[in-house]
Amino acid sequence: MTNTLHKAERLNRKKVIEKMFAGGSRSFSLFPLRVVWLPVEELAAPVSILVSVSKRRFKRAVKRNRVKRRVREAYRLNKQPLLDVVEQTGCRVAIAFIYLSDRVADSEVIAARMRTALQRIGETLTAPEGRGEAGGPKE
Repeated sequence: MTNTLHKAERLNRKKVIEKMFAGGSRSFSLFPLRVVWLPVEELAAPVSILVSVSKRRFKRAVKRNRVKRRVREAYRLNKQPLLDVVEQTGCRVAIAFIYLSDRVADSEVIAARMRTALQRIGETLTAPEGRGEAGGPKE
C-alpha cells in the first residue's frame, strides 16, 4: 500500500470536468468541502481527483495553495479504502473537491471530512443502484 498521488490520479481532462459540472454528477457537502463525483469509464487511473479553491475567498495564492496542499494530502493518506472498493466493483470515478470555507482549516479537520467523504462515495458505489452512469438522484 503506497500513499503516493501519481499524475494519472489528477483529473485534468477538460471533457470529463465539463461532464461533471454540466449535470448528472452526484454531490454532497461536508463543510469545508463540497464533493462532486461521477463514475466515468475514460480515465487512466481508478480514481482521479480535482481540487478547487476559490480565488474570491482566498485572494493570496499562498493561502489557496496551502489549502489545496492540505486537501491533496488528506486524500493521499485516506484513499486506500476507496481504491479497494473501486477495484472490487470495477468502475472508475472522477472526484472534485471544492473548498467552501473562507478560512484555512486545520489538517485534522480536512482529513476527518475527507475520510467521511471517501467512505460515503465507497458506500454508494457498493450499493446496487450506485454504479450507474450518473442516472441516480443527486445526494
